[in-house]
Amino acid sequence: MTELQMEIAAQAARCVVEEGLEYGPAKRRAVKALGLPPRTALPGNDLVEDAVHDYIAVFCADTQPSELLALRHLALLWMERLHAFRPHLGGAVWHGTATRLSDIYLQLFCDDCKSAEIALIDQHVSYVPRSVTGFNGETVDALSVHAFCPDLKEEVGVHLMIYDRDDVRGALIPDAKGRAPRGDIRALRRLMGEVLP
Repeated sequence: MTELQMEIAAQAARCVVEEGLEYGPAKRRAVKALGLPPRTALPGNDLVEDAVHDYIAVFCADTQPSELLALRHLALLWMERLHAFRPHLGGAVWHGTATRLSDIYLQLFCDDCKSAEIALIDQHVSYVPRSVTGFNGETVDALSVHAFCPDLKEEVGVHLMIYDRDDVRGALIPDAKGRAPRGDIRALRRLMGEVLP
């Protein structure tokens, strides 16, 4: 890693924490903010994540832990609500870098790709269907909802990515740091320090 990449990562981390951007857009915004050419080599997501941890420790240490816990509580509520679809939590809420501006990303592993959508309709939940890039780089269907977070007293985006049931095996391969990239309900409860049923 170069000094320039570290500077880009630090600027991107500010965008992630203060504006709620995802890593890709945050890196592009950082390049622009630093007045660098568009084709500047970008830092990896691991470097940006480390910079986000550093930024939170310096600027948000008093607020971020309670915001993260609030988002994890909301994620757990949605995971329990959609337990039939083997939900797994990923992203900043899972990895511990989320703030009140972060969205919640749940991966659902379904026998039938339309079953989660039908469940939302049955529960009278409004959603926006779209396509996103999945964890293997493929295009997957996603259902995005706005859910009220009582602890934050505001709405939070909850994005449900729909996968085939068998995709769960590849979803749990450890990342470059040896960590689980996502976790199920039991794993989230462990993170939150709750007693398992």
